[in-house]
Amino acid sequence: MKITLIRNATLWIEYAGIKFLIDPMLSDAGINPPVPNTENTRRNPLVPLPPQWQTLGQPDVVIVTHLHLDHWDPAAVRWLDKQIPVFCQPGNEEQITADGFTQVAPIAVAGSVGKIEVSRTTGHHGTGEIGEQMGPVSGFVFQAPGEPVVYVAGDTIWCSEVAEALDEYHPDWTIVNAGGARFTVGDPIIMTAQDVTAVAQHAPYTQVVAVHMEAINHCVLTRSELTEHIHREGLQERVHIPVDGATISA
Repeated sequence: MKITLIRNATLWIEYAGIKFLIDPMLSDAGINPPVPNTENTRRNPLVPLPPQWQTLGQPDVVIVTHLHLDHWDPAAVRWLDKQIPVFCQPGNEEQITADGFTQVAPIAVAGSVGKIEVSRTTGHHGTGEIGEQMGPVSGFVFQAPGEPVVYVAGDTIWCSEVAEALDEYHPDWTIVNAGGARFTVGDPIIMTAQDVTAVAQHAPYTQVVAVHMEAINHCVLTRSELTEHIHREGLQERVHIPVDGATISA
């Protein structure tokens, strides 16, 4: 099993012989405007795709956790082969089909790719009214004989749904979106350093991979800040904070 962070929440996961591309945001740096109602006006993405991206080629399967621009963008729609199977959450299949993809499968509970079972989880993309406005989001759990269990939590804060997914699947690896993204009002809409700690402490059996950092203008938690926090908590052996283009193998 290999997990490669491309950029932001875009992941390339090689699992049981299948190449998965998760939440592809493939725009060139600075192509998109800043996220509205945020504290700076930097254009997105903040950083280019890493050089390693050029060597990967087309994936076998695409998984889209939700349709926000930093998880599914026009550049990805243009680049991807329209015959590639796409898994998504229920309600997103109409837009992805309209984008030209011919094998779109919404996963209500679970789906499969060969011997791999892919189960959908849920979460909260923020709190209160902002969380409601952000809409539904999903995570996905990968399971296959002889492979580690991998949980991609998606755009969620620490919440009971994440705790329940950890308890149910006991993942060996948990990938969390940890940029602490927020607007000028309200609480963070993805995990903060404290949320990452909560995941690691709740599930001492899992290795945590923190991504979705330093690529979008309203993600305020940096890798260096999270690294300092994790060291203070004594979790540096279990929480991994890859740079763009880095690969973790297990």
